[in-house]
Amino acid sequence: MSTQFNYKHLYYFWVVAKEGGISRAAEKLGMAVQTVSAQVRELERSLGYALLKPAGRGLMLTDAGIAAMQQADQIFQLGEALPSRVRDAVSAPTVRLAVGICDSLPKMLAHRLLFPVIKTPNLRLLCHEGELEDLLGDLALHRLDVVLSDRPAPVNPNIKLYSHALGATKMAWYGTSDLVAAAQDGFPQSLDKVPLLLPTAHTAVRDRLDLWFDQRAIKPRIVGEFEDSALLKTFGASGMGVFPAAEWEHDDLLAHYSVQRLGPCDGVTEHFFAIGTERKVQHPLVQLLLQPAT
Repeated sequence: MSTQFNYKHLYYFWVVAKEGGISRAAEKLGMAVQTVSAQVRELERSLGYALLKPAGRGLMLTDAGIAAMQQADQIFQLGEALPSRVRDAVSAPTVRLAVGICDSLPKMLAHRLLFPVIKTPNLRLLCHEGELEDLLGDLALHRLDVVLSDRPAPVNPNIKLYSHALGATKMAWYGTSDLVAAAQDGFPQSLDKVPLLLPTAHTAVRDRLDLWFDQRAIKPRIVGEFEDSALLKTFGASGMGVFPAAEWEHDDLLAHYSVQRLGPCDGVTEHFFAIGTERKVQHPLVQLLLQPAT
C-alpha cells in the first residue's frame, strides 16, 4: 500500500457501492460529490487497485471492488449493530441467545429442540434461518451462538466446529383422508399409485428417502419438491400429495394440518444436531440445550 489504510475512506466507498453511484452517495452522506469521489480515489490509491469502473451513465464494481465490498459489508454491518448491542447491555438484564436454524430443518422440530431454553427468565431469543454454509459463516464470526441443523457440520480446516447430536426421529407418511384411503391397501407399494410430495435434495433426508424407494421397487410419482418443510406440509394438507414427516411432529400435524398418518417409513430416520465453535467458555444456554443428549 502506498499510504496508510483509512476506514473512513472504506466507509465512503461502501456507501457509493450500496447507493449505486457517487451522486446518490454524496446526497445520502450530506457531502459534496467531489469530496466523496476524492475519498474513494484515496482508498483506491492505498489499496493499489481500481474499485469502480464506468458502466453506461453509472459505475460498477471491479473484481477488486467486489472483494472490498464483501469485506466492507461485514465490517460496517457489525458497526451498525454496535449501538443496539451497547443499549441492550445497559438496559434491563437479558439473556441473549442467537440461534441459526438451517432452512432444511422442520420448524416444529426447531421449536422442540429449543424448548429446554425458551422458559429461561429474561430470555431474548434471536432466530436466524438460512442455508447451513451461510449460518456456519455467521457462527465463525460469532454472530450466532449455535446452529441447529439436520446434518453435522462439514469438515473445515479453517474453522473449528463441533456437531453435537440432539436426537433423531423416525419418518412416516401423511396425507389427506382421500389420499390415505387410496393408498391404504398394499402399503407401502401403493405409494406409486398416489401423488407424492418430497423434500428437495437440499435436505439430508432426501437421499434416505430415494434409497427407501429403490429398496422397495417403488416408482414414486413426484408432483412437488420443497426446500421448506412448512410449505411441503401446507401443500400436502391441501391434498396435492402424500408427504413424509417426522414422527415427532405427529400430534402437531394432526392438530394443525388436518392430515392422517398413512404408515411408517421404516428405516428412514431424521437426525438433528447443534453446531457450535470450540470455545473454552461456552454460552450457558447452549450448555443447557445440549443437556438432553448427554
